[in-house]
Amino acid sequence: MAREAARGLHLGVSTFFYFFLAFILVQLHGLATASLSRGQPRTVMKLTVREVGRELYLVGISQSWGNTWFFLFTSIAAYVIFSLFLHLFLCLLFRNRRPLPLGPIPAVHSLSMVLISLTIFTGILLSAAAEIRETRWFWRRNKTTTFQWLLCFPLGTRPSGRVFFWSYIFYLSRFLHTLRTFFSILRRRRLSFFQLFNHSILIFMSFLWLEFSQSFQVLAILFTTFLYSVVYGYRFWTAIGLPSACFPFVVSCQILLLGCNVLCHVGVLLLHFMKGGCNGIGAWVFNSVLNAAILFLFLNFYVKNRNGVKDTEILDSLKNNDS
Repeated sequence: MAREAARGLHLGVSTFFYFFLAFILVQLHGLATASLSRGQPRTVMKLTVREVGRELYLVGISQSWGNTWFFLFTSIAAYVIFSLFLHLFLCLLFRNRRPLPLGPIPAVHSLSMVLISLTIFTGILLSAAAEIRETRWFWRRNKTTTFQWLLCFPLGTRPSGRVFFWSYIFYLSRFLHTLRTFFSILRRRRLSFFQLFNHSILIFMSFLWLEFSQSFQVLAILFTTFLYSVVYGYRFWTAIGLPSACFPFVVSCQILLLGCNVLCHVGVLLLHFMKGGCNGIGAWVFNSVLNAAILFLFLNFYVKNRNGVKDTEILDSLKNNDS
C-alpha cells in the first residue's frame, strides 16, 4: 500500500508541475490572441519578434485573471494549505520518514527554470533597451538619465508597455518556484516555515511591482533572473549527480542578490527626494520592509552557520538547495 501511495504522490507532483507550465502557456496564448484580434495580421509568422513584443503588452495584463488581488491571495493560501496538508499526510502515512523517489522531476524543474529565467532576462533587457531608445528624447527635456529611469519611474507611470509584459511573465514564473517546497516535503519530510514565508513574500512582491508600476523593478528582475539562472543551473548540475560546491553556493547567491537589492533601494530613496517623487513609492516602502525581513533571516542564518550554531529551520531549506 505504501508503494502504491508513493507512486500516486509521484504522479501527483508530476501533474502539478506540468499544470503550472500549462498555466503560463495559456496566459501567453491569451495575450497573443487578444493582440492579434485588434486588427493585426492573422498570420503569426508575418509578425517579427519586435512587433509581437510591442503588441502583446497593449492588452490583457491588467485584466488578466492571474493579475488580480483575488488570485494572489487565493493562490498563496492554496500553496500554504496544500504544503501543510501534504506534510501532515506523509507524516501519518509514512512513519519511517523515508524519502520518496522523485526521479528526474527536480532536474527537469531546475532545467526548466534556467530556460525560463534566461528568457525573461533576455526579454526584459531587450524591452528596456527599446524603451530607452524610443523615449530618450522625452528624458532630455526632464534631465533624466537612463540610470535614473531604471531606478525611478516618473510619477503617473502605468503598468503598460513591453517592460511590464515581462514583469507579468516574471510574476507568473514565481509560482513555479513554489514546487521546490513540495520536493523538499517529499524528499525530507520537513516543512520549513522560512521556505513558505520566502516563496509567499516573493510572489506578493512581484505582484506589487506590476500592480503599482513600482520603480526599480527592471533592475530587480534583471538581477533576479540572472542569478536564478545560475542557481538553478547549479541545482540541475547537482540533481544529475555531479559534485556540489564546497561552500553554500545557493546561500551566497541569495545574499548577493539581496545586497544588490538593498543598494538599489537606497538609490530609489535618494532619487525620490531629489527628483520630486518616484512612481509606486508606497508599494516600494512595503517591499523594502519585506526585503529587509528576508535579508535579516539570511544574514542571521549565515552568521550562525559561520559561528557553528546550526539553525535547522533555515539550514534544511537553504543548504539542501530548496529555497
